[in-house]
Amino acid sequence: MSGKKKPFAKNFQLVISWRDTFISLAILLLVSGICYGLHPISDDDSYISMLYMVAVFMISRFTEGYLYGILSSILAVICVNYIFTYPYFAINFTLAGYPLTFICMLTTSIFTCAMTTQLKKSEKIKAEIKEEKLRSNLLRAVSHDLRTPLTSIVGAIQAVIENRRILSDEEQVTLLSEAKDDAQWLIRMVENLLSITKINSSAAHIKKNPEAAEEVLGEAVRKFSRRFPQVDISVSVPDDPLFVPMDPLLIEQVVENLMENSVLHGKKTTRIDVSVRALGKSALFAVIDDGVGIPDNVKNHLFDGKLVHSDGREADSKKNMGIGLSVCLSIVRAHGGDMTATNLPMGGAAFHFTLPLEDNKVNE
Repeated sequence: MSGKKKPFAKNFQLVISWRDTFISLAILLLVSGICYGLHPISDDDSYISMLYMVAVFMISRFTEGYLYGILSSILAVICVNYIFTYPYFAINFTLAGYPLTFICMLTTSIFTCAMTTQLKKSEKIKAEIKEEKLRSNLLRAVSHDLRTPLTSIVGAIQAVIENRRILSDEEQVTLLSEAKDDAQWLIRMVENLLSITKINSSAAHIKKNPEAAEEVLGEAVRKFSRRFPQVDISVSVPDDPLFVPMDPLLIEQVVENLMENSVLHGKKTTRIDVSVRALGKSALFAVIDDGVGIPDNVKNHLFDGKLVHSDGREADSKKNMGIGLSVCLSIVRAHGGDMTATNLPMGGAAFHFTLPLEDNKVNE
């Protein structure tokens, strides 16, 4: 007895929640209204206790801890006694059956609260395990890939420094260009890691504001074109501005990653079509290329942070951008949307993702 809080005491703390208060009052008022309407036209009042029993069960199920369930048990018995039992609007607990009714409601409340609390804890534990597994897979996937480009960068720079007198200008430029490419890949990888950390942190939340979708696409295309000027980019947007609730930097990263993926894995990609349009209650974004499409052996691993060769060997993520696609999917789902990838009949791949639209006058 060293002062440790037991589960019941912990869940019975007097913490007032406006949400739980509203839920409790709404359910009690609804049941009271139903009973009040049925009472004058029914000779049998046994259903009243049953309805309040259901009310206690619902309150216990949808509120946190034990407090609201127990209070609703007491209020329910008082309502039955005070409002619907003769003498009306007078407390009389001497009537037979009320101690049993109270005990039944109280027991129902406590057991329901206990089961609900345990269920929520189990769901929380499962979510934490899933999140930890994602982090572990991500760290395992990048541990080798982060060292490889760093070793290449150091080797290229060291070769230029130690052999600058015997290396031609062209050879030095080649080595430094390779180091630059590796450094740029590292920057993108770090951005992906920061994004996945942000959206999976329990303390962090995606901050969404209505943003013009065409501006987000335009910025992503502008940055992509500076790195891949040889690729022809086509952008299609609605005539009227389409405002989508989003974190613009994260969605911009998604679009840029998808375009980069088209070039790195399309092999012969020369054109990319980027578009956005309203589709029901969602905004549909698309990145379509004219490359070789998605190999059959990698379709099932496209968004899980790793890709594999046809023989089952795990591929180098620097060459397949599997981590980038995993991050893209995580970002989109954190916004409440989803992402799909398909091959086109005439060749090439199409990536689509949706983001939910809020009801506002701009999009009507």
